[in-house]
Amino acid sequence: MADNVEAPPAFTPREQQVLVLLSGGETDRGIARQLGISRHTVDTYLRHLRRKTGTTNRTQLAVLAARLGYRA
Repeated sequence: MADNVEAPPAFTPREQQVLVLLSGGETDRGIARQLGISRHTVDTYLRHLRRKTGTTNRTQLAVLAARLGYRA
């Protein structure tokens, strides 16, 4: 691996589940329903994921998730 290539951040199992559903095009409501959590909790996971990855919005996070192999 080249010195200037950064390794992807470590994600919790639940964050990984959210990333898979997000990259599959699910809405916050759909993610919440499938995981049995509230939409507020989904929003919290997405906020944490954006912070970990340095993305600024949902679209950037979904693209990154797909690039990292988190696909539905």
